[in-house]
Amino acid sequence: MAEAKRAGKVTLVGAGPGDPDLLTVKAARLIGAAEVVVYDRLVSPEILALIPPQTERIYAGKALGNHHLIQDEINDLLLGLAQAGRDVVRLKGGDSFVFGRGSEEALHLARHGIAFEVIPGISAAAGCSTYAGIPLTHRGLATGVQFVTGHLREDRELELDWGKLADPATTLVIYMGLQALPEISAHLIAAGLAPDTPAAAIENGTTPRQRRVTGTLATLSDLTRAMGLQAPTLIVIGAVVSLSEDLDWFTAQHATP
Repeated sequence: MAEAKRAGKVTLVGAGPGDPDLLTVKAARLIGAAEVVVYDRLVSPEILALIPPQTERIYAGKALGNHHLIQDEINDLLLGLAQAGRDVVRLKGGDSFVFGRGSEEALHLARHGIAFEVIPGISAAAGCSTYAGIPLTHRGLATGVQFVTGHLREDRELELDWGKLADPATTLVIYMGLQALPEISAHLIAAGLAPDTPAAAIENGTTPRQRRVTGTLATLSDLTRAMGLQAPTLIVIGAVVSLSEDLDWFTAQHATP
């Protein structure tokens, strides 16, 4: 009687915001030994370069209005590979459980009896803000942080509690909010957040392609448009942004002599 085929395992690996030196030791080890890697659009070229040449690569990226694979297809892809006995590294930008939909993929695997593991990564909020010289909390400026997504779906309005988000004592970090930035700014101002609240946008944070623009809640949208920022761009709003010039170690370190 033939033995049943062993099911594979899926490891969801947070690749961090882009700088390969920010990978955890475990993430780097798993990438270097991977049999097959299913990766997202937000995984940087520098991290993809760490995948061994013999490793099978499968792109599962998604961009606004242009899904190479929709989420249900990604879920089924991971399931099918594991059921075929493959050990899979599912490589996701940032942290898989912070707006990465990693929990949806893990639930799909769990419901089909597939073993999985989750390796945390440095989130975009932590990594990009730090490389832009912006602490998420600072005594006297911010006592907490709120993370939200500004992604617009099917031309629907953002469904966020603007009153709770318009808190001058809290840093607000917005993922995928570049396109909706004019709407976000207008809603926050209407909810009572001062128009001159410091605000920043960080494109391709932690990588050599990083660009940063700082302004205010009222001006940031125009500034990002003038600078031509593109996704992935992280938005940070709050008094802590006022420290960015003094704490901007990354730009100084990479300045041309």
